[in-house]
Amino acid sequence: MSGGGRAIAVLNVAEKPSVAKSVATILSRNQGLRVREGRSRYNKIFEFDYNIRGQPCRMLVTSVTGHMMELEFEERYRKWHSCDPADLYRAPVRKFVPQDKLDIKRTLEEEARRCQWLVLWLDCDREGENIAFEVIDICTAVNHRLTIKRARFSALIEREIHASVQNLVNPNKRFAEAVDARQEIDLRIGASFTRFQTMLLRDAFVIDSATDDRNLVLSYGPCQFPTLGFIVERFWEIQAHEPEEFWTINCSHRSEEGLATFNWTRGHLFDYTCAVILYEMCVEEPSATVTKVRQQEKHKYPPHPLNTIELEKRASRYFRMSSEHTMKVAEELYQAGFISYPRTETDNFSSGTNLHAIVQEQLEHPVWGPYAQRLLEPGSGLWRNPSNGGHDDKAHPPIHPTKFSAGENNWSQDHHKLYELVVRHFLACVSQPAVGAETTVEIDIAGEQFAASGRVIIAKNYLDVYRFESWGGSVIPTYLPGQQFVPTTLTLDSGVTRPPPLLSEADLLNCMDKAGIGTDATMHDHIKKLLDRFYATKDHNTRFSPTNLGEALVMGYDDMGYKLWKPNLRSMMEFDMRAVSEGSKSKAEVLETCLQQMKACFLDAKLLM
Repeated sequence: MSGGGRAIAVLNVAEKPSVAKSVATILSRNQGLRVREGRSRYNKIFEFDYNIRGQPCRMLVTSVTGHMMELEFEERYRKWHSCDPADLYRAPVRKFVPQDKLDIKRTLEEEARRCQWLVLWLDCDREGENIAFEVIDICTAVNHRLTIKRARFSALIEREIHASVQNLVNPNKRFAEAVDARQEIDLRIGASFTRFQTMLLRDAFVIDSATDDRNLVLSYGPCQFPTLGFIVERFWEIQAHEPEEFWTINCSHRSEEGLATFNWTRGHLFDYTCAVILYEMCVEEPSATVTKVRQQEKHKYPPHPLNTIELEKRASRYFRMSSEHTMKVAEELYQAGFISYPRTETDNFSSGTNLHAIVQEQLEHPVWGPYAQRLLEPGSGLWRNPSNGGHDDKAHPPIHPTKFSAGENNWSQDHHKLYELVVRHFLACVSQPAVGAETTVEIDIAGEQFAASGRVIIAKNYLDVYRFESWGGSVIPTYLPGQQFVPTTLTLDSGVTRPPPLLSEADLLNCMDKAGIGTDATMHDHIKKLLDRFYATKDHNTRFSPTNLGEALVMGYDDMGYKLWKPNLRSMMEFDMRAVSEGSKSKAEVLETCLQQMKACFLDAKLLM
């Protein structure tokens, strides 16, 4: 892109109307910005003059609204009874622009005909890259001479937007192909199993919420089903739990300095007779001897920089916000320029990031501003370079604040909460760990060992700003090795084993993350689908239970001996799709392997029914 000469026409395409408006406003500095209507009333066109590396440009900025194209089977395979569901693993598919996107397509075609360059401002992840190539296909069909470039950015702020347009790159075909592979695999597997299980099982269930025919479709999704599997498996674990009584010896000692509670190092015993014998020995010789006093410095470390899954888990834990709602609010904060791109796997900052500048943005905040000030004071010793969480998607930095706000007029409570979480999390991760002094005292009573511990916080450090975490602990009296005392209380107590709790949303996201089910951008969608399809319900504590229908579906596949509800198959597919995006496998070979494997599963399931 050499400088000078006549102004060239540049068509800039963003993923959403709000992003197009932000990009145009930032680049034009709101000077000479003209707005006109496109074919679609929601996707306006912004015009202004600009220089890219010395080249005068007439910039046209417009937008799409997410994906421009859908993938579908060709007409003759679309009716449910038109073919055997097994044929759907080979049936021809086509990508097309649906009716509701035709006006946007016409705008792109009309503008592309008159432009020399096409600059893509889609979200900088795999999904965004896939949409970028849909836009490329539409625009190059009417103008094959277009110079095509990609703007890479992680925040809708002046510095980033101006830098990205001056450092344009090529779009990444591999990222787009990884999404193409996933869409095709999900369409073929989802359609074949959905048709099969719906036709087979529809009459066996009456669904309370079935008010129309759509609710009678028993949908199968290759990510959604293993997610349901985690919920059902925990539910079965709870049902299978048989309470068992146990016994434990508890001991306490009160002195002038306070109370110490000593725990039996055996934990508990399930044999009542044995517990009684040991307890009676202690009662007969109740004098306690201090055998060891250990004092050590302990550290509680701040969290790693924030990625998408961690944001969803923490918003669920701290605010009881669903993952779907969290992502909606985070997306709105990002589009308004207050936080960086919220879909990222990365939990470590690159060495080139100006972390001090991000902290400086927050100095004026009435609540955490003084803490930010302390962080930047060289003598405070509070600063610590953030730890490395070990994940890097090579596309976006961790989620961090990009602009100061003490709260906007149009923000809901959840906008305030999420922005506060992002800011406090960032300030915490560039802070020193909390420091505590921990004392452990071990005693012996008639040969039985007991231990008590206490903690004093010496320096709160990051805990001063990260109000969502605490570091409990109580002070215990001073004891010396060899010291003897008679316990204030010595009791034999019984308890009952309890089953594990139902999975919370944070637990479920954790299971999905560990098993590689879905991506940081899609996990919340899979959870929402389970609720929408009435396969699971969520209570006010954000804990999940399967419905009768959800449990029956998993049970049906389990009875066949087929582990389609287990995460292993999908984990392998996600691994393969990542390989496509990295270039170590081709889209064709991943499609071939995955579909062959799933078709074999499908034929087995069909035979067993």
